[in-house]
Amino acid sequence: MSDEPVIPRPRLVGQSLLYSISVFVSLGVFLFGYDQGVMSGIITGPYFRKYFNYPGPIETGTVVAVLEVGAFITSVAAGRVGDIIGRRGTLFAGAVVFTVGGAIQTFTVGFWTMIIGRITSGFGVGLLSTIVPIYQSEISPPNHRGALACMEFTCNIVGYSSSVWTDYFCSFINSDLSWRIPLFIQCVIGIILAVGSQVIPESPRWLIDVGREVEGMRVIADLHGGDSDDPIALAEYEEIKDKVREDRESGEARSYAMMWRKYKRRVLLAMSSQAFAQLNGINVISYYAPRVFEEAGWIGRQAILMTGINSVIYVLSTLPTWYLVDHWGRRAILLSGAVVMASALVATGWWMYIDVPQTPNAVVVCVIIFNAAFGYSWGPIPWLYPPEIMPLNVRAKGVSLSTATNWAFNFFVGEVTPYLQELIEWRLYPMHGFFCICSFILVYFLYPETKGVPLEEMDAVFGEEEREEELDNASETASLVQSRRSDPEYTAPVSHGPSDNREDSDDSPSWFARLSRRSTRKDYLPIRND
Repeated sequence: MSDEPVIPRPRLVGQSLLYSISVFVSLGVFLFGYDQGVMSGIITGPYFRKYFNYPGPIETGTVVAVLEVGAFITSVAAGRVGDIIGRRGTLFAGAVVFTVGGAIQTFTVGFWTMIIGRITSGFGVGLLSTIVPIYQSEISPPNHRGALACMEFTCNIVGYSSSVWTDYFCSFINSDLSWRIPLFIQCVIGIILAVGSQVIPESPRWLIDVGREVEGMRVIADLHGGDSDDPIALAEYEEIKDKVREDRESGEARSYAMMWRKYKRRVLLAMSSQAFAQLNGINVISYYAPRVFEEAGWIGRQAILMTGINSVIYVLSTLPTWYLVDHWGRRAILLSGAVVMASALVATGWWMYIDVPQTPNAVVVCVIIFNAAFGYSWGPIPWLYPPEIMPLNVRAKGVSLSTATNWAFNFFVGEVTPYLQELIEWRLYPMHGFFCICSFILVYFLYPETKGVPLEEMDAVFGEEEREEELDNASETASLVQSRRSDPEYTAPVSHGPSDNREDSDDSPSWFARLSRRSTRKDYLPIRND
């Protein structure tokens, strides 16, 4: 008898399996989208404010943003957790923890109980927000990886929109149930995600990485249609296996220190994408949209209604990226989004400053334009980009740092926004517009394009294969020079000044210029369309 384990076959194979898995794991991002929306609505509700003794801006900001403290902590730890218990196990753990936190919030008896519930939910969010993009990228084919990640982000915004409308309809309930029911619904979704995570397949790249190659090959075959002899499935399996073998033979420990030393540029780009996703102003709108509309003149339930209408357009704006991300590429989407967002934020501040009868409607239009621009650009791409550019051996750790950056800046923006809305008023929006311009500059000069590149071939995008060749050649040259110097007849050459052809001469382009030129290269790699 064969000693190979018997692996249960899923009922779905090929694209049906791929899309089913993608939609299901998107419940993980649906949950923290739902949390954003639900808090934006209930914090302005009369029964919520009365129950918590009419909290001021600092208390309000703390209730909203303290979730990010928990998310930050576990997103840092999620890199190691994801490597130890796998992508599927981390998904299950995150769903369970989030559900427990949601239950504490639902049945809270006071301010500090709510804070504990928010932090606990944050622990779950940190695990989910780190592992879902990793899992998604590792099961997706190169030519559809961007589209599937953008579908995942759409699910996040559907969660946001559904929670806003839940808040609106529950606002007609004249009791504490008006805010407890929206909080309870997230517990139900968390339970569904926890149960379902036990039946989806594990990431094939993680399986091969930990030595479970038979299972890994079976998952790859199922994703390609179920035929274990499919040449494309076999080629992908061999490519992943070769990369794993190469990483093991290097003998380097898979530590954060090694990752920082060897892949510093990738780590910084991954972290910067998530930092600017927050600094560009989205949480001023997502968390505090009703307050923004109240500032503009929409009062009470009308402000929540405007937030709901805005959220529907926000969802629709994410749909074009499903197509554009694998046709335009990542850079063009980020650059165009930054320009439109900056313009909309500056216009929002200007209309609030002049405060004319047209201001309420004008602010709604500006906010809708901003949300739409974010929804197709800086919303989905920072969740797609980090797991793309990080290599398999440190992918979970690299994505955990980028996700931790997201939650750190998410907390900072969420905490200070209510205070800044009162302190600097309309100036808050042009301030975030300035950050949009900064993000444009960063992407233009430093972000390489990753459209259609297989994950195992990402080294070529960053020129690391070329650098390794240069180091090898330098080593051979050094050995040759050393052997020549040991020859008694060897005479050292006399230098007569810098050569015009030396790359490291004073007249050569600066490091920043060389890095910028590399970032915009179009011919770095032949694109595979398999």
